[in-house]
Amino acid sequence: MSNKHTILLVEDEEESGEMLANFLELNNYDVLWAKDGKKAFEYIDDNANDIHLAILDIMVPHHDGKEICKQIRQHPVIYDIPVLFLTARDEEKDEIEGLELGADDYIKKPASLNLVKAHVETQLRRRSPDKSNWIQYGHVYVDLDSKEMYINDELIELTHTEYTIAEMIFQNPKLVYSRQQILEKISDEDKFVFDRTVDVHVKNLRLKMGDEGKLIKTYRGVGYGFNKEYLHA
Repeated sequence: MSNKHTILLVEDEEESGEMLANFLELNNYDVLWAKDGKKAFEYIDDNANDIHLAILDIMVPHHDGKEICKQIRQHPVIYDIPVLFLTARDEEKDEIEGLELGADDYIKKPASLNLVKAHVETQLRRRSPDKSNWIQYGHVYVDLDSKEMYINDELIELTHTEYTIAEMIFQNPKLVYSRQQILEKISDEDKFVFDRTVDVHVKNLRLKMGDEGKLIKTYRGVGYGFNKEYLHA
């Protein structure tokens, strides 16, 4: 399989299914399109390691979307992937039942292709199942593509400067950086920033990281770097 996110799409309506599958593929997703529950179960059995998210219509032949959702939540590999119900059924009790079954989102038809894509992107950002270009130490993940930090899969709201310092330290955990080296990295063309500004940014970064702030160590008389006690954590 490719490095793209793979979506399991279960939709029995030919026209709408084809449109959505093609649209998602044009937006750099791989799509496994099943037109009934039986085919969905086959895709799950054969491709579980590659599926990142599921979009399920409720009313499909053989096994409906609710059964497929149950199967996903009980599966040892994909039990925690985002599941979106995309359905014409708009009664409140159906939505509540879907969410109680473990669905993460519920989109009523008709929904625009861009709206579906926005929901998909939101769920994938929250779960972030593909960490192939992430740096990980313990519960901390630094996403080198989106320039974001997650702790226990929760996004940590960092400023650009705070993220830059974190990436610098996490990418090179064996190095210790002086304040001047960090300053040159974060100040761009502004040469009038005081080097003690670095201390403030590091302090704020540690506070936002909570208990994981211990990963960034002050090396007295030198500067800042990764806490080598946790290098192999």
